[in-house]
Amino acid sequence: MNADTELDARKLTCFMLTLRTRKLLDEVGPGAVLKITTRDPGSVNEFTAYTKLTGDELIASSETNGEYVFYIRKK
Repeated sequence: MNADTELDARKLTCFMLTLRTRKLLDEVGPGAVLKITTRDPGSVNEFTAYTKLTGDELIASSETNGEYVFYIRKK
């Protein structure tokens, strides 16, 4: 899947992960897709809640060998 911007968050905790995600989404226009890569297992619940709260769309997610990848489309 193609993304307009990417966030390598493999070294970030949930709190910082959410802040960096919000900052990047604030910088892009509506419809832009952000790809996020993390190793935080809590990110699954975090991004589900985040997108419900913001109205942004979690369009895809996957997990491979403890690495999580999310694609979020800005509303």
